[in-house]
Amino acid sequence: MSNHPESSLGHEERPLLSRRPGLGEHGYDDTQAEPNYPNGLEPDQEFGGTEARAQLERSLVRKLDRRMSILILIYILNYIDRNNAAAARLRGFEEDLHLEGNQFASILSILYIGYIFMQIPSNMLLVYIGKPSVYVPSCMAIWGMISVLTGLTTNFFGALCTRFFLGFVEAAFFPGALFLIAKWYKRSELSQRTAFLYCGSLISNAFGSLLASGILDLMDGVFGYAAWRWLFFIEGSLTVFVAICSIFILPDFPESKSKWLTPAERALAVQRMMEDAGPELDSTDTADADPLEISKHAHDISQEGLRLVLTDWKVWWLAVALGIMTITVSFNAFFPTLSATMGYSGTISLLLCAPPWIFSTVVTVVVSRHSDRVGERYWHIVCPLLVGVLGFFLAMSTMNVAVRYLSLFLMAQAYAGYVCLLAWASGTISRPSSKRAVALAFINCGSTIGNIAGSYVWPASWGPTYSHSYALSFSITEPGGGEKGKRTEVSTIMETTSAQW
Repeated sequence: MSNHPESSLGHEERPLLSRRPGLGEHGYDDTQAEPNYPNGLEPDQEFGGTEARAQLERSLVRKLDRRMSILILIYILNYIDRNNAAAARLRGFEEDLHLEGNQFASILSILYIGYIFMQIPSNMLLVYIGKPSVYVPSCMAIWGMISVLTGLTTNFFGALCTRFFLGFVEAAFFPGALFLIAKWYKRSELSQRTAFLYCGSLISNAFGSLLASGILDLMDGVFGYAAWRWLFFIEGSLTVFVAICSIFILPDFPESKSKWLTPAERALAVQRMMEDAGPELDSTDTADADPLEISKHAHDISQEGLRLVLTDWKVWWLAVALGIMTITVSFNAFFPTLSATMGYSGTISLLLCAPPWIFSTVVTVVVSRHSDRVGERYWHIVCPLLVGVLGFFLAMSTMNVAVRYLSLFLMAQAYAGYVCLLAWASGTISRPSSKRAVALAFINCGSTIGNIAGSYVWPASWGPTYSHSYALSFSITEPGGGEKGKRTEVSTIMETTSAQW
């Protein structure tokens, strides 16, 4: 990896900072850091010995897991607010807004255009502010209010505007959440925690459909509003409520003061991340540093992080891989529509969406935990993707209800590979954290571009078989012909990146 200049701010105040003499002007080694512990103590002695440190670390991780769990609920609501248009489509959304042709697809895709614009600046702003507990809930409350306003739109232009700004504000959450997790957890812990976070989107696909079916059945005509409008009113209001609560739950970065950690736990939180990936060259202990110095330092490292990302070809490569994979799994935004092709009513179709996503959640947790345990990523990414391709084949081959429903299960579990790819990216780009913040947002931009393209892969004119859509998703994942036909485009990219990193 590249050598990175470091700021002199906070070196004396920063706890347990690694320093090795004779390694350049500042005495740091980016690749093999040997911590210099206070009073000459070994790391375990600093925390009372090996057994005491292990017990303290277990306590730290348990506390951290409890607080980070709010991210799952936030992500559930993030995805519900993003995908509720698909459920509203079954109860008059298109008819009431007089949508024609590809206008519904445009309403879906415009969200991701706003998403692209804000992801990288948002993570840079998060590094600059340094207070995830304030920044993320504030953005969440705003997107909840925008979701409520979607229920008041009366035409295509109004829906297009609200969806654009919804994506603009929602962009703060997912890359910011990945960065926050990567700041607290070691690489050996990342895949499982990333899986737990992403389970929020999978659970939202399952229980969001159940919630939508209840609202659409019970609220039609209440106070003169159509059921699909109540869908946006209720789900957006719930998002605002959870945003207010999360201000008091979400943690800030390890270097910041925190009332929920003891001094020993906070020191260990910083120490274990330093041992896992080397010293944090661009970090500042914000507990005691001057606010003006912190602000200037944060601005400098954010700009440096952006430069490092734009000049690292491997980050671009990962963004391409995630974009390709996102087009492949673009069926998730049209899942209620695909479920409806089995011939059941709108309510039953929504209820049938839940089991495949519950299955996908279980598979994702199992695969990610196994990936962490054995320390392998490549096959844990590729194998679920290939099982998803089998689901495409089944759906293309018949209109038999049982077979098509089985295909939905096989397609949904492909997200296990998607999660492992995100964990791989988070763990690989570990230092400096300013680069990781921008890199995670940049890589997620690849996903967003894939979402834009994927919004046009499933037009209503290709239904009810959607064989062209399945064939297109398959062709993106599995190009045919020669030896290349035996390997997926995603797997080729992953294999190349793995060999070079």
